[in-house]
Amino acid sequence: MSASRTSPSWLLTLFTVLTVLSAQARALHVYMEGQQRKCFFEELPKDTLVVGTYKAEILNRESNTWIQDSSLQVLITVEETFDNDHRVVSQRTPSDGRFTFTAADAGQHRICFTPDSQSQGWLSSAPTVKLALDIAIGATSKIESEDSGKISDITQRVKDLNSRLEDIRREQVFQREREAEFRDQSEATNSRVVRWSLIQLAVLAITCAWQLSHLRSFFIKQKLT
Repeated sequence: MSASRTSPSWLLTLFTVLTVLSAQARALHVYMEGQQRKCFFEELPKDTLVVGTYKAEILNRESNTWIQDSSLQVLITVEETFDNDHRVVSQRTPSDGRFTFTAADAGQHRICFTPDSQSQGWLSSAPTVKLALDIAIGATSKIESEDSGKISDITQRVKDLNSRLEDIRREQVFQREREAEFRDQSEATNSRVVRWSLIQLAVLAITCAWQLSHLRSFFIKQKLT
């Protein structure tokens, strides 16, 4: 009896996990003729990050192969079906790339793709377009893993700038110390020069006074004799 009760519960848990995992990441291919619009519906909680990568190719009927056309663009729109189809994303992008948006409110969102290349005029022949699409819901970790190289490069540059600033700061401190040392030496030299000048003046004054006294005594003796 216990085994019969545990098995359905385990299967239900496994089914739930698989359902959640399948809702987190979806990869598919769709085919469109000319400007045919293809839409997908996603039930998103509020503040959920959605990341999509796509690649659009045109069928070359001569070689029966899929090729990329530089003139091909993709119009991506995201609308909130629960809010009178309020459009939250509308962007025209190259034939391959990535788009991101965050659900502002909880509810069903319509994500649509429309091929467009009117500037080249190939739409008149209604080409067949294959769109490879990979949508990840709640893909913060995916974005971080893809941008980790860029973040690491920026972090390294910031570290290098900080190191250079530290070197400049140390050089400034060293220059200030040398300037203070040179100023102290200059002041000490000036004070020694002043003292030596005063000593010389004192010696000259004493010498002059002694010579005057000696000459006075000499003249007095000469008159007496």
